[in-house]
Amino acid sequence: MHSRAYLPTWLTHVDAVLVFEEPMFVFTARAVAELGAKRHLPLAGFTEIAEAGGLIGYGVDIVERIRHAAVFVDRILKGASPADIPIEQATKFRLTINLSSAKVLGLTIPQSLLLRADEVLQ
Repeated sequence: MHSRAYLPTWLTHVDAVLVFEEPMFVFTARAVAELGAKRHLPLAGFTEIAEAGGLIGYGVDIVERIRHAAVFVDRILKGASPADIPIEQATKFRLTINLSSAKVLGLTIPQSLLLRADEVLQ
C-alpha cells in the first residue's frame, strides 16, 4: 500500500466516495468496500456496494430486469425481430442502506430515509 505522501493532494482530502456501476467495480465490490472501511470513508454507489459493506446503494432492481428480459426472449422466439422491439428503461430501483457501516462511520441515518429504503442491512 502506498503512503499518503504518494497520493495526489485532492485524494488526501476525500470525505466520501461515489462508486459507479462499472464492471471493474461490480466484480471487486467487496475489495472496494474493504478499502473504504480501512480509510474510514462512506461509500455510496450501486446496490452491491452497500451489500459488500459500503454505506448506501441505489440502482436498478437487477432481479426485476432479468425477469423482464424473459418477455423479450418470448417475443423473439415467437418471431419478432429484435430490431422491432423498443428499448425500455428500468422503472424499478432499489435503495439499500447498510446500518453496520453507518455505525462504524459514526453516522446516523435519518428515520425518513430508512423508511424509504427497500432494504436496510443490519
